[in-house]
Amino acid sequence: MLPSLEKIARKRKMLGLTQKKLADLSGVSQSLIAKLESGKTDPSYTKVKAIIDVLNQLEMKMEVHAREIVHSKVISVQKSDKVSKAVHLMMEHGYSQLPVFDGEHAVGSISEKTILSQVSAGRDLSQISVLFVEEVMNEAFPQVGEDAPLSLISGLLQVYPAVLVSKKGKVTGIVTKADLLKMLL
Repeated sequence: MLPSLEKIARKRKMLGLTQKKLADLSGVSQSLIAKLESGKTDPSYTKVKAIIDVLNQLEMKMEVHAREIVHSKVISVQKSDKVSKAVHLMMEHGYSQLPVFDGEHAVGSISEKTILSQVSAGRDLSQISVLFVEEVMNEAFPQVGEDAPLSLISGLLQVYPAVLVSKKGKVTGIVTKADLLKMLL
C-alpha cells in the first residue's frame, strides 16, 4: 500500500530535493511532481510508486544506523555475579542499568530500579548485596543488528532502557536513551 500523496512533498523537502531533482531520479516530469504535490492530478499507480520508491531509498541512505551510535564497550555482569558487583559497576561507570549475560548470551538486565524494588519489598541491603544477579534480574534488553535504523532503536528505547546491538548473533555494543540525546548536541 502506498502512503498518501500529501507525504510526497514533505519527504521531498525533508530530503532537500527540488521537484526537478526528484522528477529526474523517478523518471517522471517535474510538472507531474508539481501537480501531484498541489493535488491537481490523479497520477497512475506506477508513477506514484516510482516516486515513493526513490524517496524511500534516499531516506534509507540518509538514516542513522545502530553501528553509528553504538557503544562498543559493553559493561555487563554475569548472571552468577553478586548484586554488589552490579551496583559497583553501575556506580563506577555512571550507568543506571546493565545487561546480564550467561557466558556470551544476553539473558537479562539489572537496573537501579530493579535493586530499589528489592528494598521496597522489605529486603535488607546486606541481603540484597549477596544475592546472585539472576535472582533479581529483569528480562533481557532487545537486540538489533548493526544496520538497524535509528527509527527502530528510538521506538524500542521508548519501552526499554537500552538496546543491544549484535552481529551474527554476538553482542557488539549497546545503545541507551542517553546516546540518542547526545546526538542532539
